[in-house]
Amino acid sequence: MRVPIRVDYGVRALVDLAINGNESGPVRSVDISKRTAIPKAYLAQVLHALKIDGFVSSTRGPSGGHLLARRSSEIKISDVMHCLDGKENLIKCFDDVGFCCNVPTCAQREVWQDVEKVVYDLLASISIDDLVEKTSKMTTEFNFR
Repeated sequence: MRVPIRVDYGVRALVDLAINGNESGPVRSVDISKRTAIPKAYLAQVLHALKIDGFVSSTRGPSGGHLLARRSSEIKISDVMHCLDGKENLIKCFDDVGFCCNVPTCAQREVWQDVEKVVYDLLASISIDDLVEKTSKMTTEFNFR
């Protein structure tokens, strides 16, 4: 399974906002870009999509920037994936049974459906807050070595 770069960038941006935003005020795109190594132009597209789906709020102006619009514990990775990549299935025949002539007798189709369910259930169990906690632990460990 491949995680689209757009989803990776979205999760990175949300983790950055959770760590650096809200109490400190809005976070500028340029600062998110520097900390996360997300190209500015791509970050703008990702933040716009996250804003449309209600994950991020944005304000313009000299003191503007971006904030999480929801608590980080309420934002699941599966939600971000759905927002930025849609709900594309692993195998084309899940949506279009006419795609493959073997669908009626295909044993592997069921296996791939089970794999997809496990993956999406896992992504639905992990929040941005969980990633913030892991990031904090990893940063602490890395700084002490």
